[in-house]
Amino acid sequence: MIKRTNTAAVFAAALALAGFAPPVFAYLDPSTGSMILSAIVGVFATVGLAVKTYWYKLKSLFRGKADDARDDDMADDRRQPQDSANQ
Repeated sequence: MIKRTNTAAVFAAALALAGFAPPVFAYLDPSTGSMILSAIVGVFATVGLAVKTYWYKLKSLFRGKADDARDDDMADDRRQPQDSANQ
């Protein structure tokens, strides 16, 4: 309960300080905008890849051993090509 109150107080203080900030006279050239856009796209790509990676790990965790045995059988089939002329 105390942690929630402290978080709310910090958020309210930050919001109040941001609301009373003086105007800033800064120049952002076009290359700065494209740099920020590239950083945002990179963050989304990284988050997407991380979610995809852990999603497949989570999915395989719930599948269990039955699918692992099937995957091993498929791996054996790939290692030994079936050629009708050699049999």
